[in-house]
Amino acid sequence: MEILILQGSARKNGNTNKIVNYIQEKIDCDFTDLKDYIISNYDYNSRNREDDFLPLIREVVEYDLIIFATPIYWYSMSGIMKTFFDRITDCLKIEKETGRKLRGKSMAMVSCGSDKDSVLAISAAFEMPFRESAFYLGMEYKGSAYTWLDTNDISEEVTQNLDTFIDKITK
Repeated sequence: MEILILQGSARKNGNTNKIVNYIQEKIDCDFTDLKDYIISNYDYNSRNREDDFLPLIREVVEYDLIIFATPIYWYSMSGIMKTFFDRITDCLKIEKETGRKLRGKSMAMVSCGSDKDSVLAISAAFEMPFRESAFYLGMEYKGSAYTWLDTNDISEEVTQNLDTFIDKITK
């Protein structure tokens, strides 16, 4: 199974990336950081075809499992991740063949917040855009992991949760 972790964070080496690094130590996967790309906002007139989204999504659809990794910003995914999801609309309008390649693929999500209580309080609502997007696109949604770092190190509780998540999504 070909796996891609797609990170969307304002900081390349922030807490979300620490979680991503942990996952990368456990499974064989590729990594893409949305921060390395210029992705414009969705445009109904498709005037943004020259940015990096279309070449990137053509690469993304070649993977069997896509793990979206995002920090929790204001009870939601990061802005750069939201822009990426908005641009998937291009795969329904102007890049239909690319969009069709998402059917039958798998999706999972991992998020990172600053403390356990706030992360767990928003989990169901936070997950909805990922779960529903997978359903709409004909993808299998394999689940999510909610993580937090309130120190520089990943806690044992978080690593246990991540190990369970990894086992679940890689079967």
